Order: sequence, then C-alpha cells, then structure tokens
Amino acid sequence: MDRAPLNLASLRQQLTGLPLRPLDVVESTGSTNADLLARHAAGEDVAGTVLLAEHQSAGRGRNGRSWSAPPRSQIALSIGVSAEGVPPSAWGWLPLLTGVALVDAVRETTGIEAGVKWPNDVLVGTGKLAGILAEVASPDPVIVVGLGLNVTLTAEEAPDPRAISLKTLGASVLDRDLLAVTILRELSTRIRRWQGAKSPDEALVEDYRSHSLTLGGRVRAILPGDHEIIGTATEVDAIGRLLIDTGTEVVTVSAGDITHLRPAAG
Repeated sequence: MDRAPLNLASLRQQLTGLPLRPLDVVESTGSTNADLLARHAAGEDVAGTVLLAEHQSAGRGRNGRSWSAPPRSQIALSIGVSAEGVPPSAWGWLPLLTGVALVDAVRETTGIEAGVKWPNDVLVGTGKLAGILAEVASPDPVIVVGLGLNVTLTAEEAPDPRAISLKTLGASVLDRDLLAVTILRELSTRIRRWQGAKSPDEALVEDYRSHSLTLGGRVRAILPGDHEIIGTATEVDAIGRLLIDTGTEVVTVSAGDITHLRPAAG
C-alpha cells in the first residue's frame, strides 16, 4: 500500500499560533511517550512539545500492553502537557478530554461518528479506532499524553482483531496531515480550558457525557487483583473515576479493564 509520509513543514505552518513547541516527526522510534519522558528526565522542558512517529516499534497501551502497526498506517503522537497549578486530583481528566478531542477531530475530518470508552479508548461500535496513554513525568507536574489513531490499517495488518481503522470504516478522507492538524487543534483547545479552569469545567464534563459509550450501559470491570464487578456505569466523577452501580452498592473505579455488556433484557 502506498502510504504518504507526514509533511513536517506543512504541519508546522498549519499549526502556527498554537502553543506547540517544537513539533517534530521521526521515521521510527520505540515509543513517542517514552521519548518525551526521557527528554524530560534529561532536563528538557517538554511542555508543549509534540512528537509524531511514522512507526512505533514498542508502542504501549494500558498495563504495559504492546501495540505495533505498519509504518505510516497510523497517527502516533505524544504531547507534553504542563499541569502546573492544576491539582493532581484533576489530572485523571486529561486522557478523558483527549478522547473527546479525538472524537471531535474524526467527526470534523471524516464525518465518522465515534465515541469514548472509559478510560482511554475511542470506538466505533465495538471496534477500537484509537487508544490513549497518559503518563506523569514524576516528580514534576508534567504529563505526557500519547495517542494512536488507526488510519489505513487493514484487517490483515491489525495486531488485535478488535482494531479498526478509518479505512476499514470506509472513510473518504485518509489525509494524515489533515487529521493530525485537526487533532492537535482540538486537543490544544481542550488542554487550555482544562489548565485555565484547573479542573474539568462543566462544558468539558457535558461533552464527555455526550461522547461516552460507557455511561448508562452495563459493564464488567476487572479490577486489580482480578476482582470482578458488574453493574451500570452511571457517572465519571470530578477526578475522572468511573462510578458503577451494582444494584447493591456504587463502586468507584480508578483503574481496571472495562467490558461493555449487552443491555439487560427489558
């Protein structure tokens, strides 16, 4: 498949005026998140830095799960975000607002309606279109947010049978430059609002609710220690945790694997 490279000069020009500095594209790396975290550890200020990779050989999801896709088949990027002045209790909303920005960018660019699955996936139906990973550059208030959006990945190339792409969904727009610019504009806007409010403002919370495929549905949560709960996902709280009503209690989930279940009969 002929997959065009990202145009760095065009990306930089189209993103002029946004607080992104610098923006770079590398041909191949292990993980863009790991690269920005290493640069921070070496003393570099990575807040506002955007790194895109044509190929990641050691991409990671939650719980250290590996992810790899053919070169130029995805948008794989990481951005350094300053959380200076934002209480750590609000940091959990950063991956959530990233998902909202991704859904909006995909809709604007391709017309495809996606949704967010708590805490870090973008889905169309049951297929995974994109994933998000946020990591804190401890001990500093800097968070590196990485995302991978499947653009031209084919079913045969997918490392996971649940993976889908804009191409397999029949999108007529597969321009990665346009997609990357739209994603970064949407993401920058939402990050600025989060930083300014020092929390998820009410508009962001409402946006998340309207984009969520998890809230209101029955879910199974596998928690650390392999503890399982089943119930209805009712809300995301002020620090980004999922509330699940089991029928006998409301359980607050901060980490775990979530499976969407079919609605209960009736």
